[in-house]
Parts: sequence; structure tokens; C-alpha cells
Amino acid sequence: MKKLNELYPEIKSDILIKNIKINSKDVEEGDLFVCTKGVTADRHDFIDDAIKHGASAIIVSKDVGRKKVPIIKVPDTNRELPFLCQKFYDYPDKKLKMIGITGTDGKTSTTTIIQTLIGSNLCGYIGTNGRSCAGFNGDNPNTTPDAPYLYSYLDEFVKYGCHYVAMEASSEAFFRGRLQAMEFDVSGYTNVTSEHLNIHGTFENYLNCKLDLVRQTKKDGYCVLNHDDKYFTYFKEASNGHVLTYGRGEDNDLQILDFSIFPNHTEINFKYKNQNFFVDSPLMGDFNVYNLACAMLCTLALGFGLDKILQNISKLKVDGRLELLKTNTPYYVMVDYAHTPNGIANLLSFVHTLNINRSIVVIGQAGERDPFKRPKVGNVVVENASYAIFTYEDPRSEDPAKICEDIISELKTKHTNYEIVLDRREAIQKAINMAQDNDMVLILGKGNETYEKLKNETIYFNDIVNS
Repeated sequence: MKKLNELYPEIKSDILIKNIKINSKDVEEGDLFVCTKGVTADRHDFIDDAIKHGASAIIVSKDVGRKKVPIIKVPDTNRELPFLCQKFYDYPDKKLKMIGITGTDGKTSTTTIIQTLIGSNLCGYIGTNGRSCAGFNGDNPNTTPDAPYLYSYLDEFVKYGCHYVAMEASSEAFFRGRLQAMEFDVSGYTNVTSEHLNIHGTFENYLNCKLDLVRQTKKDGYCVLNHDDKYFTYFKEASNGHVLTYGRGEDNDLQILDFSIFPNHTEINFKYKNQNFFVDSPLMGDFNVYNLACAMLCTLALGFGLDKILQNISKLKVDGRLELLKTNTPYYVMVDYAHTPNGIANLLSFVHTLNINRSIVVIGQAGERDPFKRPKVGNVVVENASYAIFTYEDPRSEDPAKICEDIISELKTKHTNYEIVLDRREAIQKAINMAQDNDMVLILGKGNETYEKLKNETIYFNDIVNS
């Protein structure tokens, strides 16, 4: 907590501020309400509601008249918010080594691997799977949350004795300005394919937001780049810190020499500083070879020794990613978060290297999100799986039937190995009922998330529990 005049010395009020909020419905007695502007809402319209709920002061960027609580005007409330939160929590990001990971696919896996390699007693995690360190596990409203949440989480990590934080840095977070007050000690990028065009408008805008991570890396920090990705040059040219690369070629700082993928582990030979070394990773798939390479090079850049890193390889596990469920059945059931065309294609390619018969996929696409990729997802699934069942997946205010029609819009004249079952629970059950000996049922898109966002409510739903 801070007094208002500690945050804004020009304000004479010493009223105590308990928290910072941007949603008037969440405001409690003693909170500071910041009137940010979103895509569909301007929080200036909710000032009276915030005061009714107990707001002690209001931050605005336009004239709103006199109110019964202090009003502080700033040029841009959206820009003000992260700097305000940073100050309110005594700059926790300056007390931690900040590790940011961006990319279309692999952010969750890479950040989780980094936390495991360093140790959760020293390193916190923020991303799609929530927030965690050795001391606690908690939920997270977004992959990269709004500044009031983000800085409170960083403050938590400081209080729990962490020295590092591995966090997923999404393109939307940069687009919304959530990370503009932050500098990174180490940044890493996994890959870039087309995604989130509903937010960014064009792929160029999407890529530009991804590049903000390496631009906001400290000059004496490190930018860890995937040399084998199509957009490597863009990241290299935008990097503010020292560039380190990983990939298959000899000119990489961490070279992937070769690897062999097995049903329950992956054997990899790497080369680092003229030293060859072997890794037996519990993580499966060639994409996880690259995720591991990125995570290892980030950790090495922070000064951790190779021996320390290799000691923790056997502990690697990423919840909701390639999670093979224990079913005691003659078929297999796997849950994974894959939801982009690239991620789905990579996953199905890996699955069909295993000794299985058919692959049966249950998948949907989120409402109020990039509609342009829906037909691409439909094509990728039916062209790479034996059978597909399309269903709802966080439809929000969109009609689930319309979303599924978008998914199959390019399939009707070319493919018959699919159907639509709108209810996700019924879709999962149908896939399991279809499964025969040695088949693989893949439930994709949600991983271990525990909710579905419907039109007027958010309900509890977990793919693992319903499988």
C-alpha cells in the first residue's frame, strides 16, 4: 500500500491506496481506479461506478468534471498504467532477472523448462499455465496479464525469495502496452507464424509486436534467437542485447547436432563452446528439441553452468502439453494446448511417428479471436489426422455453430473424415467411444485449462477430467 502523494507528489492528499484497478466491478474500498481505454470500452465511462464501489482516487486522461474523490489527469492512462504499477509495487522487475519468451508456439513449454532448469525455488513462472514458484501456484487471467496483476505477481516472487522470473511475452501484451515499462535481462524467441490477426490487423503488425521483446532487452542482456526460423533476420536486426543463436548449423552458439525421438523421451546431441554433450529429455517431439535448446541457451546466458542445467533435465514436465493420460485402455488419450496451424501440424507429425493405428482429433477455435486461421486449422487437422471432431472452444459471444462452420468452410468438397459435435463434453466422449486398439485420441486447444468462456458466463471445464 502507498499514500496517494507518494505516487503523485504534486497531489496533496495522503489517502492510503490499497490496490490499483482498471475494472470498476473489481474496485474495492481504498482502490485507485485507472481509466484505461480498451478496444470496446472506455473506463472513463465507469468513474461513478468505481467511486460507488469505494475508489479513493481516479486517474484520467480527459476532463471528467469534479468528483468527490481526487482526480489526477495524465496525458495517456494506458501508457501511465504500467509505470504506475511499477512504482506502486516498488519496482519488483528491477529486483529480479527478467526472462521473456515470445513466439507463436512454444512459449509455455520454453518458460516452464527455464523455471525447471534454474529451480522453482529461485525462478518464478508467469504464462498460460498460471503463475508459480516453489512457494505457491496461482491462476493468471491472461498469458501476459494486465499491469496491475503482472506487477503484483512480480512482487509476490520477490517476497518468496525468487531471483529470476521466466514469463511468456505475448504479442497482445506488447500491443496493449502492458510491458512498456519493463526491460529484460534475457529474451528468447521460438518461432513466428501467422496468428492473432483479429488484434493486429496484419502479419507485419503482429511480427512488429513480437520484435518489441528483443528491442526491450537490456544492452548488456542477451537475445536468444532461433536461427532456423524464417524470421530470424528480423529479430537479429531488432535486438538490443547481445545476440545468441540456437539451431542446426555449425555457426550457432548452441548447435543441435542430431536427435532421436521415442514414444516417451528424446535423445539429443548438442554442442556448446566446442563441447559436445548428450541430453536424454523426457519431452517428446522435434519442436521440444528447439524449445529445450532455447531454454538451455537462455539459462546459460544467465551464467548457470552446464552441469547444473543437465542435473535438472530429468525433471522436465510441461502441464497440458503432450500429456498422455493414464486410461488403462487399449487405446491412448493425449491432451495438448496446440491451437495454431503450425502447432497442430507439428504435433500430428510427431504423433504419427509413434506406433499407433488411427488418430482421432477433438478441437475447436476460440470465439472473438482470429477468424482467418479457422479454415487453416480445419485443413491441417483433416489432412494430418485420421478423423476430426470439431467442437466449441471458448466461444464467448460468438455462435459455436458459426465458428465450426468457419473451420470446415474449405473442407466440404474435399474431405469426409470429420463431423461437428458442438458440445465439447459430448465431442470428447464420442472420440473415446470411437477409439479402437492402438488408436490415439487427441484433445487439442485447451491443455490443462479449467474453464470454458461462454456467452454470458465462464464455466468450469477441464479436458483432462472429461477424457
